[in-house]
Amino acid sequence: MREHEHEPFPGLPEALPAGETVLWQGTPSWTGLARRTFRIGWLAAYFGAIAAWGAAAVLQEGGSPGAAAAAMAWPLALGAGVLGLVTGFCILAARSTLYTITNRRLVLRVGVALPTTVNLPFASIRNAGLRPWRGGGDILLTLLPPHRVSYAGLWPHLRGLRVAQPQPVLRALPDAEVAGRILARALATHAALPVPGRAMPASAPAPVVPPGTATA
Repeated sequence: MREHEHEPFPGLPEALPAGETVLWQGTPSWTGLARRTFRIGWLAAYFGAIAAWGAAAVLQEGGSPGAAAAAMAWPLALGAGVLGLVTGFCILAARSTLYTITNRRLVLRVGVALPTTVNLPFASIRNAGLRPWRGGGDILLTLLPPHRVSYAGLWPHLRGLRVAQPQPVLRALPDAEVAGRILARALATHAALPVPGRAMPASAPAPVVPPGTATA
């Protein structure tokens, strides 16, 4: 993992060595990050429910409709502020993130305030799987020990709350199945295995390659 100020090639902190080529590059969809990673729909419903509960409590106690509307104002304003912050962060995260698949590794350029590059050689990847959803999907990675990534440095491009063993995720990809097929072929070629004809079935998460086949 390294911080960088200059990219000789988009998404990469240094020029590619001889024999390494870029197979695919992609960025998350900010709407996908908002809906699938930060659950912005649930946040909106939460603040809406609080506002409705406050209004109902005022009316039940004999308050006027105006008083009920006033009771809704604060939670709705707070909710709008939170949703605005989440939306803004998702837009910035999508703009600052670039995932790269080469014939030798995965490179994740992430970070809103402090851009950081995380290199994941294929030899460090135990397996990978696709978690599809309507309009896109995530690619989930499991690393072979002793390889690790920093939870704080890679968040939110990680799976759930697995702090002890962080699992990188290529999040909210509009072309997740295309990226999955390319990654599957690259991993299979690296491991000298038969190339899968298809990235994975529709179940989630489905394996891109069998566990343990990406070892050096």
